[in-house]
Amino acid sequence: MSLNLKRKFVRFLLGTTAVFLFTACGKPDQKEQYNGKALIVQKCASCHNLKMPPDTYEDEKAPPMMAVVFHLKDFMKISMNDEKFSKFIPFVQDYVINPSKDKSYCDKESLKTYGVMPSQKGNVTKDELEAIASYMYDFYDQQTYLTQMQKRAAFEALPKGEQLARSNGCFNCHAMNKSVVAPSFAQISKRDAKEIRDTIQNGSQGKWKGFHVMMPAFKSILTHGHILTLQQWIQKDTPQRQEESAVKNRVETPWKVKNDI
Repeated sequence: MSLNLKRKFVRFLLGTTAVFLFTACGKPDQKEQYNGKALIVQKCASCHNLKMPPDTYEDEKAPPMMAVVFHLKDFMKISMNDEKFSKFIPFVQDYVINPSKDKSYCDKESLKTYGVMPSQKGNVTKDELEAIASYMYDFYDQQTYLTQMQKRAAFEALPKGEQLARSNGCFNCHAMNKSVVAPSFAQISKRDAKEIRDTIQNGSQGKWKGFHVMMPAFKSILTHGHILTLQQWIQKDTPQRQEESAVKNRVETPWKVKNDI
């Protein structure tokens, strides 16, 4: 290789190395992406009830998270979603690290019951709090909560037997007055009560002409009391029921719209 060719090759290597180094150095650091849902469980669940609607306990350490979010949105007078970033998230980031009675939006009775939360400085970072607060704002939505409560009220107004049927997937195969992939409840209601209970408990296949889908056994899922309630509902209520049920929504447990964190 000639001297000139060697010099050109060295210049090429130096040039490509410099480009690589400057490109790497000039690349901005990408912000780490945090999972708000996972973080709220990890950082907040030991004190706050995270369910929507929340369970109630006598020895609550802190108010349910749903109540916290609804209260903040109300008292901060948040009316537009962009205020999530200008008001809600900055408040959570500041308060969790530097809590005080003066900053709190809690009423006097709540402060008396729960006190001011301890500072979480050292337990959670500002970036983690941003992800947590963003998830809080989106998940604990008042309209979603009201919709869930309406569906729950409609479900709880049903006869106990129909509640059991809907919450255990019976409507996936059975309907009230018409055959789908299995006999209708109206057809089943004409069978002997003991046979109905035995079928629910132990399952069946081939008992009905024209239906070949195997019914699973529910003996490990339902108590004897539940099976009795279901059988009585089938024989007492379904013959009079029309296909258009009072509850239009066919979701088995309609209020459970991912309400568990």
